[in-house]
Amino acid sequence: MARQDLIHPDDENGDVLRRMEEQGDDLDKARNIDFSVVFSVESTAERFAEHFRAQGFAASVYFSEKMKEFPWNVNVVKHMVPSHRGIGEFEASLQAVADPLGGHNDGWGCFSEPSSSS
Repeated sequence: MARQDLIHPDDENGDVLRRMEEQGDDLDKARNIDFSVVFSVESTAERFAEHFRAQGFAASVYFSEKMKEFPWNVNVVKHMVPSHRGIGEFEASLQAVADPLGGHNDGWGCFSEPSSSS
C-alpha cells in the first residue's frame, strides 16, 4: 500500500482512486467521468451548466431531493484518464465557476475499466 500512497495522496480523491485500483480498475484508461456540482436555485444551476456546455462538455441539470439546501444538481461529463491531479484540477475549475453562483462540488464518479490482467 505504501507505493499507492505515493501515487495517490491521502485525501478523498486519493482514497477513491486507491479503491478503484484495488478492484482491478485500469487507471491508465480514459473514460467519461461525471462531476457533480449542486446549487440551491435552478436558474443558477442552468447558468453553470450553460457555461460548461459552451466549452463543449455535456452538462445536465436535474432536481434531486438528496440535499435539501442544494436540490439542483449539475452533472458535467469530462472524458479523461482518472488521475489525482487531473480530477483535482477539473474540480477546481468547476468550483471557480460555481463560487459566484453559490454552488459547490459534490463528488465525481465513473464506470470501471478493467485492467487486461484482471
